[in-house]
Amino acid sequence: MALFRFNWLRRLIRRNTRPIAHNTAETWRNRLSLTYMFLAWNAMGVVCYAIYNGKLDWAKYHGLKEENEHLTQAERFAHTLNAKNATIIRFSGGKKIEQFKVGERQNENTEENSENSPVVSERNEEPKAEKVY
Repeated sequence: MALFRFNWLRRLIRRNTRPIAHNTAETWRNRLSLTYMFLAWNAMGVVCYAIYNGKLDWAKYHGLKEENEHLTQAERFAHTLNAKNATIIRFSGGKKIEQFKVGERQNENTEENSENSPVVSERNEEPKAEKVY
């Protein structure tokens, strides 16, 4: 496990530098730790301020997110190809889940899926429970 101990780095530094007094090393260590504490505290303050002001999603705030992020991958691809009358058909396990035109997003489930299948037709819905007789 010598790879994770960085003994080679320690030998390199000791070979190419001269030793400093213990008091000086401790003074610089304290200065660096206080500087790190100050910078970390300010970074946390900036993040809290951004959350408070509603700028948590910085990419959306600065306009770097796409407007069609809520669309499926097939819909995005259809928009990229400028396919205005494209029909998107989703399949799962060899069964047709839904079919809709690119701008409409209408769920036209097939008859066998709408009655017995626990397959989810929308992403945020819970799976339908199967009927028990």
